[in-house]
Amino acid sequence: MTKPPFVHPGMSLPFALLVTCFAAWGIAANMTDPLVQVFSRIFSMSTLQASLVQSAYYGAYFLLALPAAFINRRWSYRTGMLTGLGCAILGAFLFYPAAQAMTFGFFLLALFLLAGGLSILETSANPFVMAMGPEANGTRRLNLAQAFNPVGTNIGVFLAATLILPQLNVAGAADRAAMAPDALRAVQAAELQAVMTPYVGFAFVLVAIWVAIALIPMPTRAERQAETAPMDFRATLRRLAGNRHYVFGVTAQFFNVAAQTCVWTFTIPYVLAALGGTEAQAGWYLQASLILFLVARFAMVGAMVVIRPALLLAAMAVAGAGLALFAAGVPGLAGVWAVVALSACLSLMFPTIYGIALHGLGQDTKFGAAGLVMAILGGAVMPLVQGAVLDAHGAALSYVVPALCFLVVAGFGIFDLRAAARR
Repeated sequence: MTKPPFVHPGMSLPFALLVTCFAAWGIAANMTDPLVQVFSRIFSMSTLQASLVQSAYYGAYFLLALPAAFINRRWSYRTGMLTGLGCAILGAFLFYPAAQAMTFGFFLLALFLLAGGLSILETSANPFVMAMGPEANGTRRLNLAQAFNPVGTNIGVFLAATLILPQLNVAGAADRAAMAPDALRAVQAAELQAVMTPYVGFAFVLVAIWVAIALIPMPTRAERQAETAPMDFRATLRRLAGNRHYVFGVTAQFFNVAAQTCVWTFTIPYVLAALGGTEAQAGWYLQASLILFLVARFAMVGAMVVIRPALLLAAMAVAGAGLALFAAGVPGLAGVWAVVALSACLSLMFPTIYGIALHGLGQDTKFGAAGLVMAILGGAVMPLVQGAVLDAHGAALSYVVPALCFLVVAGFGIFDLRAAARR
């Protein structure tokens, strides 16, 4: 039997270009994770208040995913990607006036526009990758493309660890409250300038990607076939809502992104509580976790050649729940390394849930993809829950929250395995 091609003929260059998009939104997401700790320090906020950073970021993902589906269905995946990149470029450039205004709300607006553009980009790029080759290896192809996302996440954390965190003034909330207004404003201005710089630089990178995508033609066979079918949004919504497998997949994606955002957002507060030190020193543990995430993602792509994706998903989710509970119960150096190890468990989850949930949707794929991106709302909701637990009970106990999220993901993996056994 002839082995199916990894991508359709003529799709190798467009596939390689799309890989850069996966790295790009990884950079943005993981430059943003430390901002909860950063804004908490700069504006003397509680962790719960500063967690609005994640609410703005992932809330935009939720709100813009469905419009992206309409763009993709009416025009094409490429049009959706160009639209998303344009919006993200605007949001990244807005970090400059936000730094001049020195208000938390302005930064939230910039983050919202940046994330909204990336939501449109991701809603377009993920199913586009799956449409670039045979459906049989779509999940593995998406896992390979997503394997370059942690390349971006490592760059994002490195930029935060080298350009933002070291520039934070050591003055705490009490010290800042005692400062004269002009002195406090000077300290905040220097810190916000450090926040702004990598985002504006990132905007220029996105401009280069936009130009490349605009110049290279990239139609797909699957997209041309879908364009011949009439669009009936209500009927599509009814079919998706009635598909238990898909609905559970969206639920699992909500809790997967929730777990990922919680783990990475609160790694620095956990390390500070367990080991002490500075934000910059704690940031290197986050960097280590994302290097592990990168290595594990490629390892999981290889493992899927011989192990069912759903089985790997369930096993790693159970392991993630165990590690998170260990970190909650054993704060200290061992707990810190358990938090770092959680990234290995997270490495395969997003693309695997995505690919499994979309399998077999046919003409409903574009709107189904939007639902899975909207599930990223979990990254806006659950950090608020963990932030509240952290404020009330400490950083260690707050890791019970991602533990519960991992258990939901494990449930989806088991559900898919049982469904496949019945088929």
